[in-house]
Order: sequence, then C-alpha cells, then structure tokens
Amino acid sequence: MKKNSITTLIIAVFLCLGLSLSAQNTVEVTLTQKEDAPQISKHIYGHFAEHLGRCIYDGFYVGEDSSIPNTNGVRNDIIEALKDLKVPNLRWPGGCFADTYHWKDGIGPKEDRPTIVNQWWGGSTEDNSFGTHDFLNLCEALNAEPYLAANVGSGTVQEFAEWLQYVNHDGISPMAKLRRENGREKPWNVRIWGVGNEMWGCGGNMRPEYYADVYRKYATFMTDWTNSNALFRVASGANSEDYHWTEVLMRDIPKNLIDGVALHHYCVLDWGDKGPDKSFTDAQYFKIMQQAIKMDELITKHTAIMDKYDAEHKIALVVDEWGGWYDGEAQDKGVLYQQNTMRDAMIAGVTLNIFNNWADRVKVANLAQTVNVLQAVILTEGNKMLLTPTYHVMKMYNVHQDATLMPVSFTSPQYTLNGQSLPAVSISASYNAENEKHISLVNIDPTKEHTISIDVDALKIINVTGTVLTSSDVHDYNSFDNPSKIAPVAFKDFKLKKGKLQITVPALSVVVLEAK
Repeated sequence: MKKNSITTLIIAVFLCLGLSLSAQNTVEVTLTQKEDAPQISKHIYGHFAEHLGRCIYDGFYVGEDSSIPNTNGVRNDIIEALKDLKVPNLRWPGGCFADTYHWKDGIGPKEDRPTIVNQWWGGSTEDNSFGTHDFLNLCEALNAEPYLAANVGSGTVQEFAEWLQYVNHDGISPMAKLRRENGREKPWNVRIWGVGNEMWGCGGNMRPEYYADVYRKYATFMTDWTNSNALFRVASGANSEDYHWTEVLMRDIPKNLIDGVALHHYCVLDWGDKGPDKSFTDAQYFKIMQQAIKMDELITKHTAIMDKYDAEHKIALVVDEWGGWYDGEAQDKGVLYQQNTMRDAMIAGVTLNIFNNWADRVKVANLAQTVNVLQAVILTEGNKMLLTPTYHVMKMYNVHQDATLMPVSFTSPQYTLNGQSLPAVSISASYNAENEKHISLVNIDPTKEHTISIDVDALKIINVTGTVLTSSDVHDYNSFDNPSKIAPVAFKDFKLKKGKLQITVPALSVVVLEAK
C-alpha cells in the first residue's frame, strides 16, 4: 500500500473514531409537552428572612433616618432587586426565632416597643422596630405573599389566633380595632401560615406524636376570617431524612386541618465542621453537590409516605428551608454571614430543577436566606449592595413560575472525583401560556463541558435564545470591589437543525434557553 493511501486510511479511522466518540458523549434528551402535566408553582421560588445576624437589621432594614435611600426604613435597592427577582413569597420571622417571637412586641409606636434578646443567634438585643406592619408592607411593595411562621414553642393558641385576627379580620373585632389604631385600615389577608418551626429541635424538641396533637389544637383555632377557605396551613416537618416524622404527621393529622408538610434540608459537610465558604477543596465541593442532589432522594421518599395517606396530592410538600451552610466569615460580619460562590449557583440550579420536576408534590419552597445570611441572594456592606450568583440563577429560572412542567428523560454523564461519581447534568423544562418553552440546564462538573441533544421536532420550535451563568473557577464570587465578576450573559453555543437542538453546556455553568 502506498504511503499516501496509508495516511488517508489513518485519517479516516481517526475521523470515524472521533465521530463515534462524539456520539457516545452526546446526552440524548427527550422532552414531552402534555396539557395535563402539573403546574410549577411560583411559590417554590420563595425566600426566607429570619431575625438572624444582618438579615433584617443592617440588611433589609436600615431605619427611616438612614442616609441609605429607603422606604419606611427598608432599603430601596433591595426592594427593586427583589421585585426584579419576582419573589413570590417571603417567610418571616423565623426559623428558630419564630418560636420565641411575640408579635405584639412589634406593633404600635416604635419608641414604646420592648426589646428582645435573640437567644438563638448570637444573643443580640433588638428593639422590635421591624415588626408585623413593616414586614407585611414590605411584602406588598414586593408583590409577594407573606408566609408567617407563628410561635408555637413559647407562645399560646390565643396569641396565635389573635395574630391571625389582627392581620386578616375586616370587621369589628378587638384585634381589627387594634390594627386600625396602629394605622392600618384594611387587613393584609395573609394566606400562608407555619404552625411552629423545627418542632423536633429549637421549636421544643418534641416527638412527632406529641407535635401532631399540638398541631391539631392550633389548627382548630385558625379561623379563616376572609371566608374564602384560603388559609394554607403548614405543619412543621422533617429534618432531611427523618421519614418517621412525616409518617406520623400524615397519619395523625386530619386532612381537613392541614395543607402542607414542611421539609428542611441544608447542603452541609458536617454539622460539627461545615467547612469554609470560599477556600473549599475539590472533595468538599463534591460532597456539597452530593447533598444538593440528595434533595431528589428526600422528596422521592417523603412523597412515597405522603402518597400512602394522600394519593390525590392535596397536601403539599413545603421545603421552606434549603441551601448551602458553611462556617463563613468572622462573626463581626454578622451571624451566619457567608460568601456566595459559583458552588452556590450550582446548588441553586440543581435544587430548582429538582423542585420543578416534582411540581405535582412540591408547591412551596424557601431559600435560606434572603440578605446577608447563609445562601443569600443579596449581600450588603454599608451603603453598598451586590447580587450573588444565587440571585442570578433564581432570576434566570423565574421563567418557570406558574408554567406547565415538561417532563424530561435522559441519562446524565458522570462527574467523577476520587472514585466517586455524581450526575453531572441536571435539566428541567416548562412551557407557559404563550407556548414559550424554557429549558434549564446545569453542569456541575468544574472541568468538562457536555453536549446535549434534544429532540424538538414535535415541539415545532423555530427560534431559540439563551442565557448562561458561568465562571472559570468554582471559588469565584462577586465582591464589593468587583460586584459583577459573575453575571449572566447571552448564550449562543447551540444549533437547531432538522428537529434537533444540540447544546454545548460549559463546565460549571447554568444555562436557560427560551424556545418559540
């Protein structure tokens, strides 16, 4: 055989091998558009604001006399940022703080309000200048539903019932009269109520059997003053894989007294050593991703228990605390203040995809927390404010709010480290009333891109646009010196041809596509 022929043959073999290898590495994805698919509730994109560290004071609330532009003491820049985020609901005042909070301490003239010591978070003393009116008026400014977590641990049934009457009763009653005396004529009509928080821990270290009876008592006195049967009552639910807790609540609480069962799950290395927020190792990143992906297992198993007692899915799973939890910065930054890196963007993208894909059971969720605490979407320092990578992911994903789920089927490539593997790619999709399709893709692998091929022939797609959030290093973050280091940009690394949408998803990235 001639030399040129041998060369040609070798090139041909390599080309064939290359094509074969490329085909093997392409992830084939199937999307299904069905009219009877579940709606992705906008409320799974909710947030959480606890009286903790610098979340409320020196976070949201700087006071009416602050030089920082504000509306009734709440920073205008935070209000605008959260409006852009389309925050659907905001949970307050806790957390652990909720079960030591007495709502009447936070109403009336601010100079007359008593102080309170925050026994859970740093022992700080606060003056109750941010109370019920301040929070509910903030929710109105954000066009967000309030989610009030009521005091069961150290409160009383009467205190709870009076708070409900204070914020919801429109007629003549003692609490409606008190509300009007404090400057609010019309009620706020708060719909979502948590009956205590973490009753297995800081809410009272209760057994589930005991709490189920306590819940029944409190729920009995939750009068719906709007006469619209609109109250959404949430029982304090399980900590991660405490499946027995869910079993007892579903078994022992009458279905006419409950609308949601909570679940709390944090991405944490170890409760004794949570690891650093910025200088984490590759192994620590991998373990945090394990914890994020574990959300799917938790929902699967808790849902299986709920299905035994509620096959029609009338009771929602409410994941009202989730996110990454690290040891973070020095305490002078505020309790539980931590930096928000690309690792947190990966947590957010993966978790929201899981929630979307469980839309038939998960109806409410709350990222912990909104400002300056844990996996915050906003950080502040004096008059400065920045948006974190998590903020950008949640804004990119708000196209799914109240859209119809498009079930997705695929086999993910693996992200491997030290002999362990995780699914590298996460996907969810939806379509809205205008028949616009949105596809969210996450690649948690910090070193490898992945090619995705989606059969869209039946969807009649003719135009696709995209946005990507990525960075070269998983440790990257937005700082007050460089607040836009990580920000969404237009994404164009895709091709639409002959009914196939082929996408190259960069390493360490979140991509959202809009298809029409």
